[in-house]
Amino acid sequence: MKKTSLALVTLFALSVIILSACSGGAASTSPTGEWTLVSYGDASNPTPALPDVETSINFNEDGAFGGNVGCNSFGADYKVDGDRITFGSIMSTMMFCEGISDQESIVLGILTDKTVRYQIDGDQLTLTSTDGASVVALARK
Repeated sequence: MKKTSLALVTLFALSVIILSACSGGAASTSPTGEWTLVSYGDASNPTPALPDVETSINFNEDGAFGGNVGCNSFGADYKVDGDRITFGSIMSTMMFCEGISDQESIVLGILTDKTVRYQIDGDQLTLTSTDGASVVALARK
């Protein structure tokens, strides 16, 4: 009887460990969370994000995404399908901020009404246009 009980306890403990490992892996492949801009633009030679400019992009579990990549706040909806994210029309405030507007317009241009491939490697999220020409690299906050 003791051997059977020990075997069941061992099996239960092993199951908990395996399920914990599996659930941790699943969460790390989701874009859900808060990210900061690292670089953007031409995939073969991305432009580093402007220093000392607070950027934040949030992917919410409810399919809404938004944030600020320089000057203006923005928001839209998104849908994940496999390794692709489809963004809806992005709504944005329209302030002009000298020296920051280019970064903002390029990043939002890559995402607006488009489907991109995404890849998560550790705390790095990379969004790549379907033709592979443009990229937005983000780091988890």
